[in-house]
Amino acid sequence: MFTGLVEEIGILRHISRGKDSARLTVEAARIPGNLELGDSVAVNGVCLTVVSFTRSSFTVDVMAETLARTNLGHLQPGDRVNLERALRLGDRLGGHLVTGHIDGVGQVLRRQEHDIAILLTIGAAPEVLRYIVKKGSVAVDGTSLTVVDVDEEGFLVSLIPHTARHTILGAKKRGDLVNLETDIIGKYVERFLNLPAPGQIRGRSSGITLDFLAEHGFITR
Repeated sequence: MFTGLVEEIGILRHISRGKDSARLTVEAARIPGNLELGDSVAVNGVCLTVVSFTRSSFTVDVMAETLARTNLGHLQPGDRVNLERALRLGDRLGGHLVTGHIDGVGQVLRRQEHDIAILLTIGAAPEVLRYIVKKGSVAVDGTSLTVVDVDEEGFLVSLIPHTARHTILGAKKRGDLVNLETDIIGKYVERFLNLPAPGQIRGRSSGITLDFLAEHGFITR
């Protein structure tokens, strides 16, 4: 679990591509000094497991599903990436609850500057936009942001100078791809609202049989 508060910007130093996978080595100033094997690090908002590290870099594996559903497959050596270590119990939750599981890839449709702010309009698929609400939270490349506005094509976010300087979002331009993770609370609410009432389940659901549910007291038959 993460907060969406980017700790530092890393630089992709090496990428080794397999048939349906990739191994990324990221250089960073602070994060490698506090890692252990198996730790989770969000790279552009994607939760990845550290498989090796040095004093100045760490390496992660990326599987086919992740490459297909995120912008990590488009990275090249020298590209900058947002980094955040996993949240610890007792840490301040300054952003919002972020899982590191990307819902989809969006595209920057428009970049505008208004006084001190940078406004980014980001296009996204309908299955992502359904969970984005005005004044709600969204993680863009792992950065916790507040939604300024939303319509059927995309949504608007505003970057304060600190966010623009300390994340890769300040350099985003029209056409760039970004990883999107919507607020997990909305997805759970939808799931609970769509659950059938006890005793109304018929047949099989998600591979769980009625016998299993009845045996464990979830339903009565």
